[in-house]
Amino acid sequence: MHDADSHDMIRVHGARVNNLKDVSVEIPKRRLTVFTGVSGSGKSSLVFGTIAAESQRLINETYSAFLQNFMPSMARPDVDVLDGLTTAILVDQERMGGDVRSTVGTATDANAMLRILFSRLGKPYVGSPQAFSFNIASVSGAGAVTLQKGGREVKEKRTFSLLGGMCPRCEGRGSVNDIDLSQLYDEEKSINEGAITIPGYSMDGWSGRIFRGVGFFDPDKPIKQFTKKELDDLLYREATKVKIEGINLTYAGLVPSIQKSFLSKDIDSVQPHVRAFIERVAIFKTCPECDGSRLSEAARSSKIKGVSIADCCAMQISDLADWIRELDEPSVAPLLTALGETLDSFVQIGLGYLSLDRPSGTLSGGEAQRTKMIRHLGSALTDVTYVFDEPTIGLHPHDIQRMNNLLVQLRDKGNTVLVVEHKPEAIAIADHIIDLGPGAGSGGGQVVYEGSLDGLRASDTLTGRHLEYRSTLKDEVRRPTGTLEVRGATSHNLRDVDVDIPLGVLVVVTGVAGSGKSSLIHGSVAPREGVVSVDQGAIRGSRRSSPATYTGLLEPIRKAFAKVNGVKPALFSANSEGACPNCNGAGVIYTDLGVMASMATTCEVCEGRRFDASVLEYTFGGKDISEVLEMPVSEAVEFFGAGDGKVPPAHAILVRLADVGLGYLKLGQPLTTLSGGERQRLKLATRMAEKGGVYILDEPTTGLHLADVENLLGLLDRLVESGKSVIVIEHHQAVMAHADWIIDLGPGAGHDGGTIVFEGTPADLVAARATLTGEHLAGYVGS
Repeated sequence: MHDADSHDMIRVHGARVNNLKDVSVEIPKRRLTVFTGVSGSGKSSLVFGTIAAESQRLINETYSAFLQNFMPSMARPDVDVLDGLTTAILVDQERMGGDVRSTVGTATDANAMLRILFSRLGKPYVGSPQAFSFNIASVSGAGAVTLQKGGREVKEKRTFSLLGGMCPRCEGRGSVNDIDLSQLYDEEKSINEGAITIPGYSMDGWSGRIFRGVGFFDPDKPIKQFTKKELDDLLYREATKVKIEGINLTYAGLVPSIQKSFLSKDIDSVQPHVRAFIERVAIFKTCPECDGSRLSEAARSSKIKGVSIADCCAMQISDLADWIRELDEPSVAPLLTALGETLDSFVQIGLGYLSLDRPSGTLSGGEAQRTKMIRHLGSALTDVTYVFDEPTIGLHPHDIQRMNNLLVQLRDKGNTVLVVEHKPEAIAIADHIIDLGPGAGSGGGQVVYEGSLDGLRASDTLTGRHLEYRSTLKDEVRRPTGTLEVRGATSHNLRDVDVDIPLGVLVVVTGVAGSGKSSLIHGSVAPREGVVSVDQGAIRGSRRSSPATYTGLLEPIRKAFAKVNGVKPALFSANSEGACPNCNGAGVIYTDLGVMASMATTCEVCEGRRFDASVLEYTFGGKDISEVLEMPVSEAVEFFGAGDGKVPPAHAILVRLADVGLGYLKLGQPLTTLSGGERQRLKLATRMAEKGGVYILDEPTTGLHLADVENLLGLLDRLVESGKSVIVIEHHQAVMAHADWIIDLGPGAGHDGGTIVFEGTPADLVAARATLTGEHLAGYVGS
């Protein structure tokens, strides 16, 4: 055997990232290894935080120091030995770019190839590929330039023009907005009295200094008394250089300012209070000039066989792939082949129902992950480590087999495939399984099983015991207390859908990916009054954010500490007056080392507690604030529930956190250390506090282990029994089997879906077996 062939293992020894407890594993190369374990057991810490992170860090180090300056700096994971690494390609669930101009086409290079195609074959000819790009504006200009010729300065007149494809009316966004001026200011007040109601426009900061010193209007006069000129300067004045208190600044009216700082951003990517402001102030509508296509009239006028590039981008991708195959043009044959293969990859991966003009920010986590996979499917690279984070998320059981085939194809090319997964159907294709546990958080971080699928089934681990778990159909379903009517729903691909959704029961809405489930529920039910919707949107927070701050739990705790000790609540915030002065409440000191990763060391003054020493002298129920934040939720439920530490508002929040299975989380644990499943359940616990009679949960099993799914079913039952109506958009058969009523959409995806193919009880669905969902559910329950 050649020495080069002996390196057939990725060896990890002594991994201690996050909750890992000196984990040591040997992972076979050119095989498919699945990592299992309850949510929070350490799977992502081992696969993403250790193996993939070190591979990427080592690759980055091969670039020059100059280039590394432009790359994110990465610290070496806390591990003793990492040997046998290959280049790692991460395909994770992170949502795709939130930029309003980012679409499925621009994110996958399909748009770039289409633009070249139309610049070569489009009639009439309008210009180069950039003439078909909605991200490039048309500009032209003329003027004198100074040149050096023959040792003398010569002035010449030059003109230039750049033809872009951007619609001038909506600037390539596809929609325009009218602004409700009444939401920008209170006309009864003067500017000094706080008339401006835009988030961040405080009279105590720079905004106040600019408005008071700009001189275009009187800041002490109520806005309703402004002259036409003053009101125009306040609202519409374009950016103007001004000098205030000896400092050169730029002043712009409120409308251009909010268009630049708020309305140019993707509404789903901003903080909740800013999003609420945008929804109040802006009235969005389809651009009347380009009809939402984002493209200029010239770009839309050029056609191939009567079809414009805007028509192509609006087509369902499966239909566009067929249209491309019909083009027989030898002059662009390589381009047509490459574009056809890219579009076929969409269909192969189960995303043929999308269109290229779909904004990438609207894709779910599962759709985003599969879209990222597309560029790797046809890759000629081998001996690469592909790392997937729950690739079956958002997939109907019918589509999981297709995903399994793609993972096996990648392995069979000679690649190492590492998959973090919970679904038994995906675990079944593994060559090697590594099960982490035995619990979550501090109760996990150990390898509890390593080996084959048969060995896992025989093991006594939580995963092994639940691998054959099947939720059974109910003997008797609940009776509805009323109905919620939906009539004529036409959002996206829905075909004039009429449906009566039962109230007071557990309703599961299912169907293949792209069949119209989210369009029906989020489009027709979620906007109604009294409806609480928990979607799959990411929760945002920095390394200073924690479950205590995100859920609002810290507020009653701080007030309780302040009341008992007779001091201000702000003292008990590590982000305010109580912060350790040395580390500013971070608990660690970050040292910038230029091109190398920043170094984080525990603060020597507060020893990582984050608070000033004087604050820790104040106690409540015998504990200081840092000890309270170190408590796991399960311990805090008892502490704040009775005795000296009784705080009913805090106890209510903690009970909800325990209800969703987060009893092991520490109150002060940074949000950045939480797994995807933990973040989703944290959001669920927070939204459960809102007053509403109808709860919508969008794929709540995302990131959940089989054992956690059992707990979730118990939570759903408790919600229904408390008098709530629960509507769940879900693919997991355990949730379907547990439902009182099922609404199945289909029969296919995109324009092949959008109709209701079944309404009734799970037992009736299994008995009929008339739909794809019925067949898979019947197989699941063993009927």
